[in-house]
Amino acid sequence: MGYPPYATGDHKENALDNESYAEVIEGQAETTHRGLKSRHAQMIALGGTIGTGLFVGAGQTLARGGPAFILGCYIFIAFLIWCVVTAIVEVAAYLPTPGSSMNLFADRYVSKSLGFALGWLYFYSLGILVPYEITAAGLVIEYWQPPVNIAVWISIMLVVIVALNALPVQFYGEAEFWFASTKVIMVLGLLMVSVILFFGGGPSHDRLGFRYWEHPGAAKEYLATGDLGRFLALLSTLVMASFPFAFAPEMLIVTGGEMQNPRRNLPIAGRRYIWRLLIFYVCCVLAIGVIVPSDDKRLTNGGAGAGSSPFVLGMKNNGIPILDSIVNGGIIISAWSSGNSFLYLSSRSLYALSLQGSAPSFFKACTKHGVPYRAVAASSLFCFLAYLNVGSSASVVFNWFINLTNTSSFISWISCGFIYLRFRKSCQVQGVTNADLPYHAWIQPYGTYIQMAGFTFLLLINGFSVFWPQNWSASSFLTAYVGLPIFLCIYFGHRLYTLRDSWVRKPEDVDLYTGLDQILAEEKPPKVHHSKWMRALTCLWE
Repeated sequence: MGYPPYATGDHKENALDNESYAEVIEGQAETTHRGLKSRHAQMIALGGTIGTGLFVGAGQTLARGGPAFILGCYIFIAFLIWCVVTAIVEVAAYLPTPGSSMNLFADRYVSKSLGFALGWLYFYSLGILVPYEITAAGLVIEYWQPPVNIAVWISIMLVVIVALNALPVQFYGEAEFWFASTKVIMVLGLLMVSVILFFGGGPSHDRLGFRYWEHPGAAKEYLATGDLGRFLALLSTLVMASFPFAFAPEMLIVTGGEMQNPRRNLPIAGRRYIWRLLIFYVCCVLAIGVIVPSDDKRLTNGGAGAGSSPFVLGMKNNGIPILDSIVNGGIIISAWSSGNSFLYLSSRSLYALSLQGSAPSFFKACTKHGVPYRAVAASSLFCFLAYLNVGSSASVVFNWFINLTNTSSFISWISCGFIYLRFRKSCQVQGVTNADLPYHAWIQPYGTYIQMAGFTFLLLINGFSVFWPQNWSASSFLTAYVGLPIFLCIYFGHRLYTLRDSWVRKPEDVDLYTGLDQILAEEKPPKVHHSKWMRALTCLWE
């Protein structure tokens, strides 16, 4: 593969004007280390952020739309996410510098204001999602009714998560490798059990087939009856189906800054991402539509914690003993893993903000092992919000914080699309062709236009039900849309501060070269395995 000539003295006028960032990518400051191996990156990409949104939240989505709508909506959202992944992997694989994150690329390829707003969006949204996942895991533990206060479980999980993020990144990568491996095994096991129940291989030998598609029905109604009610149910299901995917693509990009051989391993992870979407999401919701009826009251208000998980209900309804407890254990690990990933993402977003000059340089300090310990400490402060959920009155405050993140993933994915389009335009103007890129997908740039249109639509209809007369209230409206004005206030506030800067960097002025020579020098040739079986299993240990 050919590479364009990288920056020398002739390109200094195009280099970023941020001194702290330039110091890092040129090796003049303490930075994060590339301690993530290929197998770490592959498994983090496969299951890093899959948590309670899928294993528990999918039950509410099934109850809202029925098996046909949830399956169709997950396929549609998975396609949009694939469009996001193929675009941002192309961006990140070209220049996976230390501090790799979409907010840093926004600063580099679009504008300082977008990088500033997107970085702070990641910092607070991902930080808040850490206590959300941990609280969910604590509620799952309550399924067994232990004689221990939930605050104890929350404390144990938070200590472990913070400790893993405070250790060198290879420890985080190893922990996530085994966390994600557990998720993979659990999902594959649940899919196998669902197939067995489909054909009547359960204890009762009752062949389920697509029984629940016929009764209570493949599609449900919402807010109205008839075709209008089914259309509204489809819209609501579409919005709810997007939440389990939140910030999953961005996780892959952030690991690029601490990944070994990122220009080779990021494209590998990007190409394999389609299997994660198909197996973890699409196949899972097809399975729950087979094993659980959408009118089961426990999916919404009748289950407590894990009792609302469609997989747990499916095992109990079909008389399979013990398996529901095993599934609960897997859900706890999944929530724990997601919390771990979200803290990692939040801290690296703050670290990237400090590199680009959008946060105090105080946060760019790293240990000798490459851990941005001050950024990790700042992001860990969000963990204390988990204790608000211990008390019923304080949980209202906790929900206010969660509402801030409701639209954050939509905003992020739309911004990712804009970053990709500006990167692509800069490459065209400066003569960087697709052949010069480590990764390029056939669907781009058309996939980016599709996903931006799709997620803009979802952002606007996120809280459409509040406009229904019986549902209207000011608090409900704020719950659905408060994240958007917060992001816009951060963005335009920074624009006022940097009035002399252009709204968007000119393509010919975008820096496509600084740091590329260092990245190319660090790349190592892949190991050559002569056995075809060894080649097939390479991703397990590289």
